[in-house]
Amino acid sequence: MSKIRAKISGIQGWVPPYILTNKELETMVETTDEWIMTRTGIRERHILKGKGLGTSDMGAEAVKGLLEKTGTKPEEIDLLICATVTPDMIFPATGNIISDKAGLKNAFSFDINAACSGLLFTLITASKYIETGMFKKVIVVGADKMSSITDYTARETCVLFGDAAGAILLEPTTEEVGIMDSIAGTDGSGRNYLHMKSGGSVSPPSHDTIDAKEHFVFQEGQPVFKFAVTRMADVSAEIMERNNLTADDIAYLVPHQANLRIIDATARRMGVGREKVMINIDRYGNTTDATIPLCLWEWEDKLKKGDNIILAAFGGGFTWGSIWVKWAY
Repeated sequence: MSKIRAKISGIQGWVPPYILTNKELETMVETTDEWIMTRTGIRERHILKGKGLGTSDMGAEAVKGLLEKTGTKPEEIDLLICATVTPDMIFPATGNIISDKAGLKNAFSFDINAACSGLLFTLITASKYIETGMFKKVIVVGADKMSSITDYTARETCVLFGDAAGAILLEPTTEEVGIMDSIAGTDGSGRNYLHMKSGGSVSPPSHDTIDAKEHFVFQEGQPVFKFAVTRMADVSAEIMERNNLTADDIAYLVPHQANLRIIDATARRMGVGREKVMINIDRYGNTTDATIPLCLWEWEDKLKKGDNIILAAFGGGFTWGSIWVKWAY
């Protein structure tokens, strides 16, 4: 019997219309366009504006666009998993809310939080439901409203993040395409360097935690940068080596868009030239769980069936991972 794999059969992105440029940030915090570009490669980012709008609204737009694009009926979806670090609320899961807003009546849904590696962890998880034959159509959503946990008085972090969502449709195939292999890892000691201190069970919200600005992203730059370069580059090289893939075999590296220097280091470790690297950090910034689907969405018309693609990410936790995908269409 032929092996069942999970193939990507559709991809859709969605970004809010409002664009926050480096020039505007110069009026908000002590920074310059040159300082931001030199350190991050980011020129602008999209921000979700409007009272009562959250991660689920972006995710629902991406899902509705995906369904229309692929000619899929909402009732055909068996499962939706949302990767996010900025849920609409602690509970219910943002995936539940997206399912409701997108009209998915027959799907069950839940969230995965693995910081910036969440999209990869979610793809790996979703693929198993397909490979076992349990489900036929699964949607993976990567969505984050990072502006909701960004301190716009902290120049080291406020320049980094944007808001966006992406949705991926997975279906079964017996062809030699789809998700071929994956590697994922965590090191919980990394929580000391990249986290949001308050809002959870250890430090619930209070006047004191709000006054101390503990509900925003905290990042200790140098340890995070060093660990990210090492882990994201090594895991990308590892998945190539264990599958006997060379740089010539790779059509594209799809890296998490956290920092241009980290992306370049990963490409060098793989021996892949810039022309084979999907980069859009300059226009979207770090949208956490949405970065990889946004890249695939923008490059979709350049991809062809059988292309070898390496997805790679690193995130708070620490978390990291890589997936080898053979493009299916």
